Amino acid sequence: MVNLRCIPTKEEMQRTLEVRHGKELQAKFTDSIVAICGLGGLGSNIAVALARAGIGRLILIDFDKVDISNLHRQQYQADQIGLYKTEALTEILKRIAPYVEIISHTVRITEKNLQELLQDADIICEAFDDAEAKAMLVNGVLEQLHTKYLIAASGMAGLGSANSIKTRRVMERFYLCGDGVSDVAEDIGLVAPRVMLCAAHQAQMVLRILSGNLEP
Repeated sequence: MVNLRCIPTKEEMQRTLEVRHGKELQAKFTDSIVAICGLGGLGSNIAVALARAGIGRLILIDFDKVDISNLHRQQYQADQIGLYKTEALTEILKRIAPYVEIISHTVRITEKNLQELLQDADIICEAFDDAEAKAMLVNGVLEQLHTKYLIAASGMAGLGSANSIKTRRVMERFYLCGDGVSDVAEDIGLVAPRVMLCAAHQAQMVLRILSGNLEP
């Protein structure tokens, strides 16, 4: 009897991704390092999408723990409540992509430590809920790590049209995803589909950059 729970080998999974994406493109994905700052609705969904795409190394950064209020829009499971998000998301990603290399930092990222935490990344995804944290990271990366690509998000709340979520190229190495308008304090707040849409835009832009397509 075939063991349906048998995990494929690293070589088998790599060959399958190469069939789907092409060997040359998959090599770029496998060799890349992507940092995700904030592991909530945006970050957890970005991480899952990139793990499925075969990104070789993910840097996960968050200081918070999984809470019951997270479950309606984030990738976490009910039995993970109370775990640090870095720990819980690592569990999830390892079930999806057992051979992805994960570097997790259970810390609050600040102006003082962001260079050390992000210096090895090829691409940085900003995935915070807090506006001040978003501004701090964007300004810090643009000032201290100006050779890195940065993909940030702004505007994904409410029940607005899915078609209003877009990706814009703000500067040569800086992209912004979202509708740029909606605010968490307005309407009904954050709902899973729109948050996931914005996260998908960010993940897709990561893959486009790695493939050499720099326009949104």
